[in-house]
Amino acid sequence: MTDRSGSTRRNVLKASAVGGVGALAGCLASPESGDDEVTHTVTMEPVGEVEFTGVPEVWAANNGSWADMGIALGQDPPASAWLPSRYHTHYYDEIPGLSVDKSDMVRLSDDGVDAEKFYEIDADVHVIDPNFLTGRWSDSWSEEDIEEVEETTGGPFFGNSIFSTGYTWHEDYPYLSLYEAFEKLSEVFQEQERYEAFAEHHEQFQSNVEDAVPPEGERPAVAVMWAAGNDPDAFSPYLIGEGTSFKQWRDLKVRDAFAETNVRDFHDTRGQVDYETLLEIDPDVLLFRGHETQTEAEFRNTLVANMEANDTAQELTAVQNGDVYRGGPLYQGPITNMVVTERAAGQLYGVEEELYDRERVAEIVEGDF
Repeated sequence: MTDRSGSTRRNVLKASAVGGVGALAGCLASPESGDDEVTHTVTMEPVGEVEFTGVPEVWAANNGSWADMGIALGQDPPASAWLPSRYHTHYYDEIPGLSVDKSDMVRLSDDGVDAEKFYEIDADVHVIDPNFLTGRWSDSWSEEDIEEVEETTGGPFFGNSIFSTGYTWHEDYPYLSLYEAFEKLSEVFQEQERYEAFAEHHEQFQSNVEDAVPPEGERPAVAVMWAAGNDPDAFSPYLIGEGTSFKQWRDLKVRDAFAETNVRDFHDTRGQVDYETLLEIDPDVLLFRGHETQTEAEFRNTLVANMEANDTAQELTAVQNGDVYRGGPLYQGPITNMVVTERAAGQLYGVEEELYDRERVAEIVEGDF
């Protein structure tokens, strides 16, 4: 586990990295689109201070959280993602005129991580926590490997694994909130005005969400789980934590049904809960992850229908009351968070009005501040 924010100074992306700025992937663009190079530095743990000689054009993202931030900042889609299938671009259907084509997006994870993929992408910046690689794949990735990729491509690693607080290798440096991370990325792309516009709209959105939350005694106990397939008989439990993947549930102030029991997060135990255990707990609402590629109708015609036909599952209060829903994505950025939070407010509290201004989001993405 490494915190690079101390004495290590990241000075990649300089001309010396690969023999000249013109050789850098994407030929780093000037923020003013002129000929003069504009150097800027951005500091974030665990990577420390990173210096850029221009605005990155080709970029690699770790996951859909960072990819969504880039789209919100008016950038082209990233050239890669850890698992493109979990970057759910259909959420953009809610935003007028916004769509993202990820058909050419490189999948970084394939039973491990091959450095050759980084060389093929040749990105100006890798928006990936380097400890994600050295921590999860310590048998095949080291700090030296990270440095070799940076030196070969000229693109630094710049990221913090913010979606989950379940990794032991992340204990030595702080997590960032969604908007803290978003602000850092806006500095990389020199899009601080877009960030400020989003942050302002997010404040109004948060106020609308807060108004939608009922008094404490009326909030449901929810169980968030990963459901593999459409007819599983056991599920991986999540405890609602501080990572960005739980932001909507924290903002909606739900009760965590598992936190009130001895069930632990699967990150800690890799354990599962079956229908018998769920019946003992009997949460008010069941939220299943792993089904975001399905429409609501597809979800209800498969997983929910199978639960209704199961002798034990059909006894659950949530099943009987029709309170079984898709549990939201693992990765969410500023745009997708608004979409899935509004959806969740409708699921849990019957909220029908729009909680964010879709036209305003579209305007900010387009650069109309």
